[in-house]
Amino acid sequence: MPAICQPAAIHRRALFRKTLRNLKGGIVLGIVSIYTILWFIPLSLFTLLGKLVPIDAFRRMMSRLAMGIGENWISCNTFLFNRVNRTRYTVRGADGLTKANWYLVIVNHQTWVDVIALQAALNRRIPFLKFFVKQQLIWFPVLGLAFWAMDMPFMKRYSKGYLTKHPEKKGQDLEATRQACERFRSTPTSVINFIEGTRFSEEKRVRRESPYQHLLPPRSGGLAVALASMGDMYDAVLDVTLLYPQGIPQFWDVMCGGFREVIVEVRQRPVEDWLIAGNYAEDREFRRRFHRWLAMLWEEKDERLGQLRAME
Repeated sequence: MPAICQPAAIHRRALFRKTLRNLKGGIVLGIVSIYTILWFIPLSLFTLLGKLVPIDAFRRMMSRLAMGIGENWISCNTFLFNRVNRTRYTVRGADGLTKANWYLVIVNHQTWVDVIALQAALNRRIPFLKFFVKQQLIWFPVLGLAFWAMDMPFMKRYSKGYLTKHPEKKGQDLEATRQACERFRSTPTSVINFIEGTRFSEEKRVRRESPYQHLLPPRSGGLAVALASMGDMYDAVLDVTLLYPQGIPQFWDVMCGGFREVIVEVRQRPVEDWLIAGNYAEDREFRRRFHRWLAMLWEEKDERLGQLRAME
């Protein structure tokens, strides 16, 4: 009889642990939501003042105050998540970074947690990270407005099928990239670009016939436009490699204490003159050279990810 009841007891214990885990996640998410709303109030005020008052110096001051609030918000997130998860961060190559410079950040993309990991690893080491957000997220409660208040650029991506039917829409996403980058000229900024275009999975790697073992093929158009728009102001390209040695965590794992370890490696690359001098849209030879340059970066990143995984 005890042997027969054992599976039921194991099931009850597993259900109890799962319930406790989800309860913990709900409490953490509630805390994050509350102080996000509290930070959002002054953030919105500074953002609105900056948009309404047509004085450049005043707008720059409001932008700096808004970014300071964003950094404090990230610090709160990092403190809470580290208490819940006790995450071990291994950050390499971040020496010499400064908040006084402009950076273009390129990074491999695996999960929503990438943003949390990058913010925790680089907050206050470089200017506040601005990343391109899917347009649909502007309707996400509170967070969408926070993205808007922090001047995150919203982008609408069109499928190849849609562009075939509506050719007039072609290039609009790249134009949005250019306009967003122009807004960042007044204050030191870090612009992040997940150039794979989507989160990595083995299924996507096979479907896209990726030449890499640990990465999806990079999409170069948005990166080329970001360089062309602000390349003369970028002090460096930060080539960031992310790895989660204990498995890729999801957002709910962070809430529940399952975000254990992350490796963040930063390599500063120069913004060479040719990268910002060419016309990606119209110059075929420049476009080929740009593709070769980006492929070289991605080959090195793929090799490094293989090395890091072999060390686990």
